[in-house]
Amino acid sequence: MTDAFFSTTATVKVDPAASEWKAFFQAYSNVVLVANSAETDIASLLRDFPQDTLFIFFNKVYKVLDVPFPRPAILACRSGMMGANIVHRREVPEVLKFFDRDTFLGVVNIKVGPDENLSPPEAFGDVPVKHLDLSGVLLPFYPQDKAPTTGFGLCVWLRQIDVTPKIHLAGFSSKRSEKWKVFDVHDWTFEQVVLRLLFRHGEVDLVGGHQANPYAALQQHFPRFTQSEIALTAGEVLSERLQNLSSVVDRLMSVTKVLRFFDNTFRKVRPKTRKQKFLQKRNGRPE
Repeated sequence: MTDAFFSTTATVKVDPAASEWKAFFQAYSNVVLVANSAETDIASLLRDFPQDTLFIFFNKVYKVLDVPFPRPAILACRSGMMGANIVHRREVPEVLKFFDRDTFLGVVNIKVGPDENLSPPEAFGDVPVKHLDLSGVLLPFYPQDKAPTTGFGLCVWLRQIDVTPKIHLAGFSSKRSEKWKVFDVHDWTFEQVVLRLLFRHGEVDLVGGHQANPYAALQQHFPRFTQSEIALTAGEVLSERLQNLSSVVDRLMSVTKVLRFFDNTFRKVRPKTRKQKFLQKRNGRPE
């Protein structure tokens, strides 16, 4: 472990607005948030960013890493009701093996909602651990029926405390791949809007894509169209396309009716997960 900030106060729950965090990040020229996405190119990140770059990974890093990561890095672990997800799923050793212990700084266990619980530092083994509660940062503006992703939360928080290094987002596309799905519990559209606005105001960098706004260029070619006209027309077209998509989804729901029946039947008879047992016990219901 190479950073005193992690090693000297490893068990302390740190205020997300504390100046110590800003001082910690100030030691790096760039901070790269690495999403567990099929679009993340680790080789390119290692090639394109200087040695004094800090990389932040999230939870199941085996989605993007094949060998131990050789550069300064921290692991952001999201918590749920049962504590850090990789802890209650018993994945800590499997995840931590993808970091070089000579350059790995430690774990940041993060919660973003009132029902999420942080795990004790010893649950992560022999690595330094920080606790970070971002619920006060995100809940005031995030859609109430959804939960923020960890990467989105960290990005917004880093901008809020105004860190010195440039913030780069790698693989933040919100696209489902053939292997890895995206979870409906998050509002991906809302997050993409916010991240795109931050990018276009120069507050973050989106690694690989989204380098130009085609609608902004549209007004340059057709100056007679106002921004409001372009926005309203784009919204009209988007609404029509979503209506067409809804018709396709309705058809798919009909075609897959039998498959969904067997799937629901299987879910009822298969053994309960640890989380389901935990919720039953917490709500006072017998198993």
